[in-house]
Amino acid sequence: MNRLSVTLAAAALFAGSAYLAQKPVAGEDSEIRLTARKYEFSPNVIKVKRGNHIRLVITALDRIHGFKLEAFHIDQKLPEGEPVTVEFTADQAGTFPFECSHFCGLGHQKMKGQLTVE
Repeated sequence: MNRLSVTLAAAALFAGSAYLAQKPVAGEDSEIRLTARKYEFSPNVIKVKRGNHIRLVITALDRIHGFKLEAFHIDQKLPEGEPVTVEFTADQAGTFPFECSHFCGLGHQKMKGQLTVE
C-alpha cells in the first residue's frame, strides 16, 4: 500500500471510533449538559435509556437555582456560574418531572422540565 492509502485508512478508522464514542448504548454512561436561567431549563425535555448511568452537568447562568428530580431522590443547589454534576442510574422507566427547587423570582413555579426513561 502506498502512503496515501495508509493515511486514508488510518483516518477512516479514527473517524469511525470517534463516531462510536459519541453514541451512548443502553447500560453505558450518558452525559447531558443543561443550563438553568430565569425561568427555564435548557433542554427542558431529556430522554435516556433505562439502565444508563446518567451524568447531568447543570450550570445556572444568571443566579442561584436548584434542580429537583424527586423520582430519583435528587435535590441539588445550583450556584450561579458553577457547573454542578448530578449522577444517577435511570433504573425505572417512565416520564418524571423535574423543577427548580430554589426560589428564583415570580416565574419560579413555571421552571420545570421532564425526564423520559425508555
